[in-house]
Amino acid sequence: MRVQRCKGCRDLSPEEMIRFRFIERAFRDCCLGWGCSEVRTPTLEYLHLFTSTGTLTPGMLSRVYSFLDWDGWSGQRVVLRPDGTIPVARFYIDNMADKGLARLFYITNIFRFEETGKEAREGWQGGVELIGVGSPLADIELVVMALEVLTRVGIEGVELRLSHAGLIRSLLSELGLSPQAQARIFDQILDGDTEALARIKSEKPKLGKALASLLDLKGESSGILKNLKALFNHSLPDLEPHIDNFIDITSLLEAMGCRYQIDITSGRGFEYYTGIIFHLFMGEDKIGGGGRYDALVPLMGGGDIPASGFALYLDHLMNLVELPASSKPLAPEILIRVEPGGVKQGFDIARYLHEAGYTAELQLESQQPADLRWLLEVQSKAPVFVLTDQVKHQRFEIETADKILVLLGKGNADKDSVA
Repeated sequence: MRVQRCKGCRDLSPEEMIRFRFIERAFRDCCLGWGCSEVRTPTLEYLHLFTSTGTLTPGMLSRVYSFLDWDGWSGQRVVLRPDGTIPVARFYIDNMADKGLARLFYITNIFRFEETGKEAREGWQGGVELIGVGSPLADIELVVMALEVLTRVGIEGVELRLSHAGLIRSLLSELGLSPQAQARIFDQILDGDTEALARIKSEKPKLGKALASLLDLKGESSGILKNLKALFNHSLPDLEPHIDNFIDITSLLEAMGCRYQIDITSGRGFEYYTGIIFHLFMGEDKIGGGGRYDALVPLMGGGDIPASGFALYLDHLMNLVELPASSKPLAPEILIRVEPGGVKQGFDIARYLHEAGYTAELQLESQQPADLRWLLEVQSKAPVFVLTDQVKHQRFEIETADKILVLLGKGNADKDSVA
């Protein structure tokens, strides 16, 4: 029986791995340039990390891979991490809570169950968490970082959509619902469940009207937020600080010449977000997003510490990037053919050539040298080395390794003319 790949999972071919590493390298370089430090958290976390604090909605929790960990017969239930942010917040609380501000980044895989197997069950993210500061400037820094990474990998035409969990939560809290129930109702509304909004309108007309106005909010200017503030300023004063925060952030983006689209309905999946939410789209494909989650670290027992972050979906970006020539791997330049008595010399010269910056490989069985410019034969008797330039049809008998480098260096001047 033929063994098949697990449904919902993906193999990455050598060509796809080139794209993955290209994006990964750009992401890591950008993060280091902004003063971030890299961390890595375990693939397994305890389930209560995601349940006891209410950090994930019931809908999200229904999609985690969980099982009993019998280590020590404790019976603790563990999960394959379904999220990158929560484990990093746990890491911060465990290791860095006394250090204040932390700029942390990670590249990791996450797992979410999808019963049909037609959608991805494993995804790869590059994420940044900025913990210990709550200013709009910090939120703008994250947006700029995300856009800078996309620019570095050559992705243009990205649409930045903004929402604000504080506005949504403030309105839904007036209904007297738990955070979980608020998230459920909001997700229902964004899924097109008009009955959910109709029920709110019938039970609390004032709130229903305000919520409908908020969900219809779309535009490309902070002016519409100022109009919203004027509309709700006296009737719903609790919205004012959230609207002011939203205005501050959009005004900063405008001052920087950064285009955006206000779309409150793009805030779906706001489980632990408390403030600004941003999503990055290429057409209808969401390639990243993030936001402010000031309540998460306190919920996890880490004290009153604000935080925000974002993630880019590397497996989505792989389908969009065009690799520059400089990022493509070098084709093998030298094929080393070893006689039975020259095996040690063959491996020694291969290591020597690698250290000198050349790509060299040993000939294995039926491998043909036709696609390589240089053929280096390693013999058990003098001359030890025979170097053949297969383009110019020249043959050199050589006794020392350094002479090989001299000839290769001379030949490299003609590389551009070699097919």
